[in-house]
Amino acid sequence: MKKFDPIAKKSLLITGSRLIDPVEKLDKKADLLIENGKISRIADKIDTENIETLHLPGHIVSPGWFDMHVHFREPGREDEETIKSGCAAAAAGGFTGVCPMPNTQPVADSRSIIEFMIDEAKELPVDVHPIAAATKGSKGQELTEIAELIEAGAVAFSDDGVTISTAEITRRVLEYASMYDAPIIEHCEEHSMTKGAAMHEGAMSTRLGIPGMPGVAEDLIVARDILLAEFTGGRVHIAHISTARSVDLVREGKKRGVQVTCEVMPHHFCLTDESIASYDANYKMNPPLRTQADVDAMIAGLKDGTIDVIATDHAPHSPEEKDVEFAAAPFGILGLETALGLVITHLVEPGHLSLDQAIEKITYAPRKILQLPQAAIKKGAAANLTIFNPDETWTVDPKQFYSKCRNTPFTGWQLKGRPAGIFNDGKLWLAPR
Repeated sequence: MKKFDPIAKKSLLITGSRLIDPVEKLDKKADLLIENGKISRIADKIDTENIETLHLPGHIVSPGWFDMHVHFREPGREDEETIKSGCAAAAAGGFTGVCPMPNTQPVADSRSIIEFMIDEAKELPVDVHPIAAATKGSKGQELTEIAELIEAGAVAFSDDGVTISTAEITRRVLEYASMYDAPIIEHCEEHSMTKGAAMHEGAMSTRLGIPGMPGVAEDLIVARDILLAEFTGGRVHIAHISTARSVDLVREGKKRGVQVTCEVMPHHFCLTDESIASYDANYKMNPPLRTQADVDAMIAGLKDGTIDVIATDHAPHSPEEKDVEFAAAPFGILGLETALGLVITHLVEPGHLSLDQAIEKITYAPRKILQLPQAAIKKGAAANLTIFNPDETWTVDPKQFYSKCRNTPFTGWQLKGRPAGIFNDGKLWLAPR
């Protein structure tokens, strides 16, 4: 694993960069002065003495990026990822905040585990806001102690990796969590339809002879949870949405005033099930890669605002587990260190989203859904910043990743747009070049 050494830096002057904050309606080339960890001045030119200057022409400074869906494997599988190695990968990807999901070993369903996750990151420039399990052991039978978990620092509830088992339990979780205005985050999969499946069910799965997951298995749970959110008045967030029909269901729910939001992952807007012809297990994920029509629906949902958030579902797996035959491999790929390049290359460059829109979906939207303080580029705000070069072209090489694992389908891809560093909590980290 590569060395990760953030530097304590209470004061810093950033010059030569373009500042973009869509919510603050800021988009201009200007200097930015940080003093005592806060933004103290924004101006065309700032002259100071005895403050370090970071001159970054051609770069963009935005509010710190936030990934509301990652897997850090600790506790239980520290060989694959720890909180600290995951935060290093996050920083390398330009993220200043993350939400680790609860499917650790043991499941993150107790105060002690939530507090442990937060504690492990307290000296790092990446804020960790854990998602707690919705049911004990994520077994779908008994609710977790939601009030206690919120007090410990949990920001939402999910049995991620599996769907909350029944409509009745889902109703109870929604009702209980709504007392604290916390969302439930649902992995939408009707498991009775996907047992033993390894990819999307369709022409490609038939051709390859691989058991498939039909898109309707996702759609059924999306529909169920939207109806339950409408019934209870609770908030539901659809994790890693992947089918065209699911996007339509969310769109229809929003029009009716249901408190439903959703996220999409880069692999679901730039890859299809055609990739699985190689039988490379790095293309195996859940939800699975689907058809071009589904990819087009993800892009349309991002453009019209139906899809609120871009997240990564960062899921490290050890080589001995992933480098096996397709059917036997676990689901999941790395996501943090390729996200920016995939967003700019596949969404911004083709004109599907403006840079402002992309930044909003990775900064403001996830924090708003989770009721977290916003990162903002304005005088007096805490300096929580991502620095990136939107024009830098680079080749994906997993050997250079900060994550402990290497399971990515994007090896060798040329991407445009690369993170240069982050500043958060009075700490600066710059990617070595």
